[in-house]
Amino acid sequence: MRIIGVDPGYGILGYGILEKNKNKISHVTHGVITTEKDVPMYKRLGYIYDRFVELLEEYSPDACAIESLFFYKNVKTAIHVGEARGVILLASSQRNIPLYEFTPYQVKNNVTGYGRADKKQVQKMVKMLLNLNDIPKPDDAADALAVAWCLAVEIRA
Repeated sequence: MRIIGVDPGYGILGYGILEKNKNKISHVTHGVITTEKDVPMYKRLGYIYDRFVELLEEYSPDACAIESLFFYKNVKTAIHVGEARGVILLASSQRNIPLYEFTPYQVKNNVTGYGRADKKQVQKMVKMLLNLNDIPKPDDAADALAVAWCLAVEIRA
């Protein structure tokens, strides 16, 4: 089973792809989709959609795991992140890819065993769990791999 994990954002959207074969979980790839600040929001969302569709076509995931929108101090930021999440939900839905959502607490708890772990702890555990040489960069990609890990350990495949 192939899983794509998503750390939603509109300036930087992280993705991570894992392969689960019985009880073995392995790293396929990770990265980010970035958009420019001076581009209108609707064009940024269109670019995210197009690039995410390319990832879906290239890697053919069986499931998508995305971090749920939890809390933002800035309402404008929350709205834009929600719009970026909507683009991911749409692209997954159009391809009949089952979608699973995880809260930041669930991600941290699944990866580190502690729901209030900080970003550095999560990143170090992602590196260790996936047997990577380095912590995935940028942070958004590491977060997306952590989200994918959540689904990989919870789903039967």
